[in-house]
Amino acid sequence: MKYVKQFGIILAISFVGEILNAVVPLPIPASIYGLVILLILLCTGVVRLSAVGSASKLLIEIMPLMFIPAGVGLLKSWDVLRPIFLPVAVITVVSTVAVMAVSGRVTQAVINRSTKRDGEDDE
Repeated sequence: MKYVKQFGIILAISFVGEILNAVVPLPIPASIYGLVILLILLCTGVVRLSAVGSASKLLIEIMPLMFIPAGVGLLKSWDVLRPIFLPVAVITVVSTVAVMAVSGRVTQAVINRSTKRDGEDDE
């Protein structure tokens, strides 16, 4: 029953993201709206991590399975992708490396900032 409640909270927030996507005329996916709303609710304490934690962990654990349909779709459309495969592959590799680098730098900055803050609190 715990998972049903947690999935319900996540789905409700995702639904609000879908509504915002339909109402707000920006080219932002509904899932991003939902993630931002969930982040804000978690940061403000409106939703506690324990209220969505177990279901979130389960979703993260099964995430690799969610890529199987996309992979099958790519294989089925190989005839369309063949002429543009090289540009798509280069763009994919470059953007993946860029995202990894930026994410790493941001994570390091956040860790360094929190370490400095914790060091100031100890003194």
